[in-house]
Amino acid sequence: MGRWSRLAAREFVDWLAIPPGARWLDLGCGTGALTETILRRADPAQVDGIDPSEGYLALAREQVRDSRVRFNVGDARRLPVKSATHDAVVSALVLNFIPDLPAGMAEMARAVRPGGTVAGYVWDYAGKMELMRYFWDAAVALKPADLERDEGRRFPICQPGPLQQLFEGAGLKKVEVRSVDVSTPFRDFDDY
Repeated sequence: MGRWSRLAAREFVDWLAIPPGARWLDLGCGTGALTETILRRADPAQVDGIDPSEGYLALAREQVRDSRVRFNVGDARRLPVKSATHDAVVSALVLNFIPDLPAGMAEMARAVRPGGTVAGYVWDYAGKMELMRYFWDAAVALKPADLERDEGRRFPICQPGPLQQLFEGAGLKKVEVRSVDVSTPFRDFDDY
């Protein structure tokens, strides 16, 4: 999935167009792919990466060595940051996995300064994430009882309407939802 996630991160950061020198919070930073893209494309003053997994954070610390970055363990539902301290609070491919998503969104909104940006992106499991869509269509065709396990059904915010409602439900204004389409070519079937 790293092939797609890094390409999507570039499109996402460029679309946000946060001015240089900003203070960012990368919620669910994992191994640091989005943090690294922010560093390369947005020239931030600081990036705080928060993730619940110490294992992921250890790998992020190895891969992303920059004095502007701080990686810390934290829960999206109770972010270990002061209120209104970040210019941009972002999340890459993690919103579907926050156990209490409204609480996580409220925390993202709490952490951003007035006039700042809260943004995130998710895979389109219901449609354009074709690798997963083909898998789930085949799996359900073979075993209809697995229909409720289909990520396109389990993660409704992969659709534009529910995603917009999620951000608006957190009290955020000027919410925009758009597709980020990235293609990933494969050399051959084995590469795929």
